[in-house]
Amino acid sequence: MTILNLLLLAVGMAAVGWVFRFLGQKITGNKPYFRDMSFGVAFGFVFGAVVLVWLVWSYVLSHSSDPTVANKYFFLGKAVEGLVIFAIAAWIFRILGRSVGTNATRKLFRSMPLTASFGVLTILIYAFVAIFAGILAPYGQEEILGAANIVPGGNPAMGGNPDYPLGTDQIGRDILSRLIYGAQNTVGIAFATTVLAFFIGGTLGFLAATLGGWLDQIVSRAVDVLMAIPSLIFALLLMTIAAAWAGSEKGLLTFYMVLIIAVIDSTRVFRLARAVGLNIVVMDYIEAAKLRGEGLGYLIFREILPNATAPLLAEFGLRFCFVFLTIASLSFLGVGIQPPLADWGTMVRDLAQFINFAAFAPQVASAPLLAAGAIALLTVAVNFVVDWMLHKSSGLKE
Repeated sequence: MTILNLLLLAVGMAAVGWVFRFLGQKITGNKPYFRDMSFGVAFGFVFGAVVLVWLVWSYVLSHSSDPTVANKYFFLGKAVEGLVIFAIAAWIFRILGRSVGTNATRKLFRSMPLTASFGVLTILIYAFVAIFAGILAPYGQEEILGAANIVPGGNPAMGGNPDYPLGTDQIGRDILSRLIYGAQNTVGIAFATTVLAFFIGGTLGFLAATLGGWLDQIVSRAVDVLMAIPSLIFALLLMTIAAAWAGSEKGLLTFYMVLIIAVIDSTRVFRLARAVGLNIVVMDYIEAAKLRGEGLGYLIFREILPNATAPLLAEFGLRFCFVFLTIASLSFLGVGIQPPLADWGTMVRDLAQFINFAAFAPQVASAPLLAAGAIALLTVAVNFVVDWMLHKSSGLKE
């Protein structure tokens, strides 16, 4: 019955889309906007309107006086509220950026779409929380408070405690504090891993493009072998071996994880750096630099790297997302960042028990979703910024 309803809805939207385009052509005297509008575009307008109406209606239901109905749409209502708040904050942030700062930053904000403003603001918030986690967190990430399994919400009638607004985990650690420290650990380690991956892959890629010959062949074939293996499965296999080597040294296991993920992801960076480098080394200014007798370091750092910055920066954002998600996945599987360090992937796994309360107390079930939402929000924000950077570097106009 559900499939039949979806089919009927799709047919209805298609019919409304056709009528919308037809009426637009008649009312406007067949002006170019409606005359050149394809049926797919018209259907997209109708689909977007239906989704918007559904979101508004669901948000209204999330505040229903009937607890059963309100609980059903609780998370969707909170998501809508969060999206609206972040959108308004991003719009204000862009307005301030256009009027405050240097000429270069004001010009940058004037060309910045709202999605990029949202991404930049989110990244800055994450960075602030990560840097000042020790000040912002009410408790330490390792501190055991002696009150285990306190449910989120702070309502004593449901097993909560106002002192722990997001509750405590199974051994009595404050979830809010661990969520804040998770930004420092998960995001910080992911950033360091991405920087290391770019150092390895970018250096080898530029060397292979500049020198060529046997070095290019050896490194390229080694990269082909590594890229033929699924990255997450390969990382999981290597982390299992590293766990046996590290033994009880949890800090050493984290170090191994950084090296393993950096080496695996450096293969993608190598491919991009080599491809970009090969396009640059054939330019006339590179030949002129060689005729002047410039060394290899000058060619790479003064000639090739400045002209490869745009695609590499865009790739850095994408690689950061993949590394970030890989670390969270490994931690969820138990071989990533080790306790007592707070990590969002580990928090999702440890707090999954609260999902059982979703049917009658969605506030309680929000505990694991907070860490998962923090992962998803940062990933979306970085991709918004990367899309904007790719658009700017391509030279396309709005």
